[in-house]
Amino acid sequence: MPVAVNAYSVEYAGAPLTPITLERRDPGRTELLVDVAYVGVCHSDVHFARDDWGISRFPMVPGHEITGVVAAVGPDVTRYVPGDRVGIGNLLDSCRTCANCRAGRQQYCLGGAVSTYNSIDRTGTPTAGGYSEKILVEQDYALRVPDALDLAAAAPLLCAGVTMYSALRHWNAGPGTRVAIAGLGGLGHLGVRFAAAMGAEVSVLSRTAAKAADSARFGAAHHYTTAEAAGLGGRFDLIVSTLSTAADTAPFLALLATDGTLVMAGAPAAPLTAPVGLLIGGRRSVAGTSIGGIGETQEMLDFCVAHGIAAEIEVIGADALDTAFGRLDAADVRYRLVLDATTLRT
Repeated sequence: MPVAVNAYSVEYAGAPLTPITLERRDPGRTELLVDVAYVGVCHSDVHFARDDWGISRFPMVPGHEITGVVAAVGPDVTRYVPGDRVGIGNLLDSCRTCANCRAGRQQYCLGGAVSTYNSIDRTGTPTAGGYSEKILVEQDYALRVPDALDLAAAAPLLCAGVTMYSALRHWNAGPGTRVAIAGLGGLGHLGVRFAAAMGAEVSVLSRTAAKAADSARFGAAHHYTTAEAAGLGGRFDLIVSTLSTAADTAPFLALLATDGTLVMAGAPAAPLTAPVGLLIGGRRSVAGTSIGGIGETQEMLDFCVAHGIAAEIEVIGADALDTAFGRLDAADVRYRLVLDATTLRT
């Protein structure tokens, strides 16, 4: 029977996170009911909560970097049993029939994916995310979290991690490639770790030298400040920008070698500017990236086990959620905030 759970909600654009009670129904035929253990606090949660992209639905329960344990399963579930450790990213379901879904690119579903929050599920009910005690997910969209991964440190991998992994894989980061990660934050520190493990020569582009020691610790060969980077024209084959405020692409495009690509993993609210001369002059490209598909996300989790990669986190309780978004704005996090969902139960 349906169960009442504690959660934190944003009631309107720009409103603070406030505690609420919501109802989770019984799992459907092929669904899992998951006891949430940890959920990452992602900067996209901030964008959605403020309606920065003009697509938010309110009231909203954010949270899409979720790890937990299966509590109950629907009658036709075959892949999981109660007690299994699982992860949930930003996909609860998708159409399953479009070309992208059939190719394992469910994140680009053409028929309408069901997002973990700010979406409508197959029953016509608005989805509510991981800032809650329990959540429902289709069995085919749950990820198996290996025992070797700590559930808290694994949570940010379900969005920040796979976003960087997918971009680096797609643009062929590896031995012989020169990769720069712009911004050493929640996404950036994982991007450095992934690119280094893939065998690329990794650099960090940052405003200051304050995090140079961390760049080296994560596997970067170089750390360049904005002033230092200005003299590196044509240096990189691939730049992945994690910055949510850098809408002017010119400084990054100038750093790319011929046929180099600038990939936007961060999502500035303002439109991008890309000088055509810089694009034409070196056959450079500007591209965007999202999360990975379900298969790719599982591959990423297994890659993390093989290479000893996890997010560097600060675990917080529910009482710290009211200041969490402000801390993200102030870049006062090293490197990912993770909510201990058990604190919602007290």
